[in-house]
Amino acid sequence: MLADVGSETIKRYGILNTVAIELAGPNARDPALAEDVKTFVSVAGPSARMAGIAFPGTFIVDRDGRVTSRFFEDSYITRNTVSSILRRTGTGVEVPGTKLSTARLDVTAYPSDSTLAPGNHITLTFDIVPHRGMHVYAPGAANYRVIELKLEPNSGIRTQPAKYPPSQVYFFKPLNERVPVYEKPFTLLQDIELDGTPQAQAALRGKESLTVIATLEYQACDARVCYNPESIPLSWTFTLRPLVFQRPVQQP
Repeated sequence: MLADVGSETIKRYGILNTVAIELAGPNARDPALAEDVKTFVSVAGPSARMAGIAFPGTFIVDRDGRVTSRFFEDSYITRNTVSSILRRTGTGVEVPGTKLSTARLDVTAYPSDSTLAPGNHITLTFDIVPHRGMHVYAPGAANYRVIELKLEPNSGIRTQPAKYPPSQVYFFKPLNERVPVYEKPFTLLQDIELDGTPQAQAALRGKESLTVIATLEYQACDARVCYNPESIPLSWTFTLRPLVFQRPVQQP
């Protein structure tokens, strides 16, 4: 916890919430500002004492005090979970995974978190191992089914673009073509967030869990055969928890 008198540290990090400051200025009644306030400050009655607050986000700092990565969102309602941040920075997160195998690859799928609160931004991870001699297609491969996670539409879930690792170039001599593929084990990351708007919170009220359904689609080939596209069904059931607005006081 930081007692940041005058928002000095906030200003040095360049994250002073200027929208909150405008609430106390001459443009306080500007309709455009009202929309910005809902996105960047509060949807539930902002007050003048919010001036000086920061845009919410996370900085990762190493032992020498250098910022190595940072995570910010487009709305103050959305917050990255700690486990999601650790997953995206490459730090090991011990969570249960689902292991699946097909004739051409092995997949271990796991979410960064097992519980969700409104506005939580989490990461779905897929550790994929093509079998010996097999490859699957990476983004940029024309005329082939690129490996991709497709989530079933869910009004409470928002998806972010998937994060693919660097691929290898495969030369297929019979057709004299070069295509981006994955031949070695690789990891695919898919970020999702639980809608945190007041309307979404009202829709979730009384529910104890939420299930996310998806399929992992791909086409695998070896040196001789390109096999038919395949789909692996996946699902995760998350325990829902409410937002915590005030920490309980610990009794001595």
